[in-house]
Amino acid sequence: MRVVIRRDNTVKEIKGRHTVGKVLKMLEINPETVLVIKDGQLVPRDTVVEEDGEIEILPVVSGG
Repeated sequence: MRVVIRRDNTVKEIKGRHTVGKVLKMLEINPETVLVIKDGQLVPRDTVVEEDGEIEILPVVSGG
């Protein structure tokens, strides 16, 4: 699968079919600090992404 990480504008290729949560763990990304987009929609961590799929990981931004 193709994983686009917007925090540092990188692209990772990961083999196999995995849940979003597992991908975040593999990439050592804290799930509380990001939003994950698949097919233009925000998806939960239990969403399965096929090997030929793509997700985008966006950092959560807060301000005051």
